Amino acid sequence: MELPLVVGVDGSDSSLQAVDWAVDEAARHGLSLRLVHASRWERYEGGRPSFGTDRPAEEVMAEHIVASCAERARLRNPEVKVSTDVLPDDAVSALLHAGHEAFALVTGSRGRGGLAGMLLGSVSLAVAARAVCPVIVVRGGEQKRQGSLGRVVVGVGDSDEGSAAVRFAVREAEVRGCTLAAVQAWRVPAHEHVDHPLIADDAAQAHEERAATRLTEALREAVRDHPEVEVQRRAVEGPAHKVLPEASADADLMVVGALRRHGHFGLQLGRVAHALLHHSDCPVAVVPQRA
Repeated sequence: MELPLVVGVDGSDSSLQAVDWAVDEAARHGLSLRLVHASRWERYEGGRPSFGTDRPAEEVMAEHIVASCAERARLRNPEVKVSTDVLPDDAVSALLHAGHEAFALVTGSRGRGGLAGMLLGSVSLAVAARAVCPVIVVRGGEQKRQGSLGRVVVGVGDSDEGSAAVRFAVREAEVRGCTLAAVQAWRVPAHEHVDHPLIADDAAQAHEERAATRLTEALREAVRDHPEVEVQRRAVEGPAHKVLPEASADADLMVVGALRRHGHFGLQLGRVAHALLHHSDCPVAVVPQRA
């Protein structure tokens, strides 16, 4: 039995966009949808309005949020099975716990308490950096969120830390019936820079060829298992934390790996994933990879 797709909801516009995206994603994969609200979120908002009832205002508000989000999901696609939960915990802890029994976690890019100048909400960042399952932070304009461009992009690193991300990205491209663009960023190290242009060109060509080889190796197994997926390989010169956000401009989904080291606590999120979560033009999937 497939695990559900879990969405964190708090009633904000960002979380409503996450619900819409998750409904479409659940339908593509044939998954059920679980909407999760952490009841303590309301305590951080300040006021506690009275609803003319003996029940705590935050409880009434929480039930209203999940009920309205569930109705929104059913109206978008009646075929997707929807369940709701109000969990007595803070948002990060509730979602991280739910992630142990989830196909993936979906969040908006900013919560109700987000400051206008912040690029990414603290809840989304913390969940993406600590979850044991893939986390999708829904970003970008409506066209990107609806998946109308027909392209999934996966960032491929220098080691095998992205193998889980590659598998996730290939599966996404398969269920969407779209192209997978695999991008490997490469650079000539500073100590190899030389004044002679011909030698410099040879060094650049060598690094580009090595990047292309790494792409082929990283994709070999996934391409073999999913031969129907069209794969484009791109070795791009530049730092990955700049190359991949730029690649998100023509993508419906950006996929990147995040190494999780056993016994390490706190945020485990590399520079590239961090940059994408703050600057990507489309939804970002952060896929954990055990070291």
